[in-house]
Amino acid sequence: MTVQESTSTRPYLIRALHEWCTDNGFTPYIAVRVDDSVQVPREYVNDGEIVLNVGFDATSSLQLGNDYIEFKARFGGKPRDIMVPVGRVIAIYARENGQGMAFPPPVDLLSALDDDASAPDAADGVQDADTTDDSRVVQLVPTGPGPEGEGDDPRPPTPAGASRPALKRVK
Repeated sequence: MTVQESTSTRPYLIRALHEWCTDNGFTPYIAVRVDDSVQVPREYVNDGEIVLNVGFDATSSLQLGNDYIEFKARFGGKPRDIMVPVGRVIAIYARENGQGMAFPPPVDLLSALDDDASAPDAADGVQDADTTDDSRVVQLVPTGPGPEGEGDDPRPPTPAGASRPALKRVK
């Protein structure tokens, strides 16, 4: 099996982080980029994304498969069937402390960003930074001190009082 034929690591990482959250008493949440393939209540979608509680207390019949995450949940007291393709999950994290993992955006979003970035501005041939959907890029930023002896670290100094990495949206 070649690298191109191997299965994605995303479903395995989602299951591992879900298990880690559950084992430590945290509530696992997933952030999902919504399109027509995602079956969620559309009235809860904001800016093309939805955050779902995938803890065992909030779901029934939860299946974290290689292709889909499926479960039943209540939204506003009404039971709903939820089905999310694993490729549309953009993050999984613990609600209580924010620890988790962000994934690359879905392929269709990446190609749309590439199309926007490669199209020059008609006025001056330069791409305007405000024309791309830059609110979807997430970067992990270390906020704690590094190991001793790292005086030549090119990163900016750590803010006082910070102790762990945090998710930061890059604009």
